[in-house]
Amino acid sequence: MSPNQPITASDIEARIRAAGLRCTRARVAVLGRLLQSPGPVSHAEMAELLADEGFDRATIYRNLTELTEAGMATRVDVGDHVWRFELNRHHASGGHGDDHPHFVCTSCGEVSCLEEVSVALTPKPGTDQSGRLAAGVRAVTEVVLKGQCENCGDE
Repeated sequence: MSPNQPITASDIEARIRAAGLRCTRARVAVLGRLLQSPGPVSHAEMAELLADEGFDRATIYRNLTELTEAGMATRVDVGDHVWRFELNRHHASGGHGDDHPHFVCTSCGEVSCLEEVSVALTPKPGTDQSGRLAAGVRAVTEVVLKGQCENCGDE
């Protein structure tokens, strides 16, 4: 499936089943919104997006958590102590992993993915080249860039 091709409900259901999860109406709706989202969304934002579909907040949160546990989504905290969820694009389409930075607008608070930028740890010369910080510990790279988005930059 190409990135520009529309995603159907049957595509979403197939992805959910492939991850070993039950295919429920709520799970299809949550994953569908994650697939449409250009960046990470908070639980509150997801609840607002799905308000017309009749799901309670607990159901939405449970589905976000289960999609994360199944590797279909990831959680990110951009520094404001609010978990945001985004599609694990590596899991969904064979694309890049989740080591991409996020941009947070300091004026409006919008969070977006900077997918065209890759981030990697580069060990110092003469150190273990595997990216390990200590025996059995792997580093997770999370980079958050802050500034003003183009909508707020002219204010």
